Amino acid sequence: MREQAWQKSRSSGRRSGPRRTVPAAAVVAVGIMTMGILAPPTASAVAKPSSVRQGLNALVHTDGMPAALASVEDRAGRPRTYTAGVGDLATGAKVPRDGQVRIGSNTKSFTAVVVLQLVSEGRIGLDAAVDTYLPGLVRGDGIDGRRITVRQLLQHTSGLPNYSEYLGDGIRYYDPRELLDLALQHESDFAPGTKWAYSNTNYVVTGLIVQKVTGRPLAAEIDRRVIKRIGLRQTYFPTPGEVAIRERHPKGYYQDSAGAPLVDATEWDPSWAWAAGQMVSTTSDLNRFFTALLAGRLLPQAELDQMRTTVPAGYPFPTGARYGLGIVSTPLSCGGVYWGHGGSMTGYETRGGATEDGRAANVAVTTQPSRTTKEHMDGVLETALCR
Repeated sequence: MREQAWQKSRSSGRRSGPRRTVPAAAVVAVGIMTMGILAPPTASAVAKPSSVRQGLNALVHTDGMPAALASVEDRAGRPRTYTAGVGDLATGAKVPRDGQVRIGSNTKSFTAVVVLQLVSEGRIGLDAAVDTYLPGLVRGDGIDGRRITVRQLLQHTSGLPNYSEYLGDGIRYYDPRELLDLALQHESDFAPGTKWAYSNTNYVVTGLIVQKVTGRPLAAEIDRRVIKRIGLRQTYFPTPGEVAIRERHPKGYYQDSAGAPLVDATEWDPSWAWAAGQMVSTTSDLNRFFTALLAGRLLPQAELDQMRTTVPAGYPFPTGARYGLGIVSTPLSCGGVYWGHGGSMTGYETRGGATEDGRAANVAVTTQPSRTTKEHMDGVLETALCR
């Protein structure tokens, strides 16, 4: 059966990815997830292990996820990892503990950190125009790079149309300029700085700016400035043409419609997501990243403050969420907020984040969940961060 091109996601209202005749390796919907900064905590420790484990079991047995994984850290940095379900439906293999998954729009936070490091070095200005770095490149109907700032790119207030709404047939390698050109064929969504709307195009332009300023590939800058700096051992930016996941991982699955068979969607070329969502990591590495970020290990205080200067984030974020510069704050039911980003892709969904006092939790499942299942994943996070 032919997969529908850019079928609209029931859970987010965003479209899910480019078409191909074999649904398995179809598409990535670089999704998003919300997190935020925690005020003085109401809880003194992370949830009991059994509570998180019960939540993962419910995601498998009640929500029908093939597998669920979680990593939780308390304020002392003590980690726990959990799994439920099976890692391979064909063989019944166990879920690898802390296995690698495609992390989608968590990539945006990594990209934003690199930009803000360059800001701290005086090589990029947050309020400088895009044309300062990419002269004449960003032009279209209502689109002018002389009137769009780097800050607006990072905060999704640029008005640039989302190229991922218009990707066509086939899963193949996409050059970043090709993605930008696709976006520029369409009218701007609004005048820069007047509204907020999530658009992957913002981060493609941001990635191009990083490459122009540094003279190096974005992947190399993320690896040097973030991954190696804080010792993330299971996190990487796939190379051009790299379709497999490198280390131990649960298989990811695609479902064409409710009740349809689950199809192996583990391997495909993620280049269409690039700076907006191409990376692979684990739930424990995501905890380390967001904890290190909030602790000031990646950015000077001035740039971290800029990153956490937020505007109201509308749909598809939940009520109360606010978007900073590549990071999102979301209220916790127990008080305060937590910071992160998360990602949704064909085959995988990650949701989680960290608090200012050092607690962190990330949850992953191995097929794109429904809106209800996403709420259940958020419930596991609440359990981990609040109880």
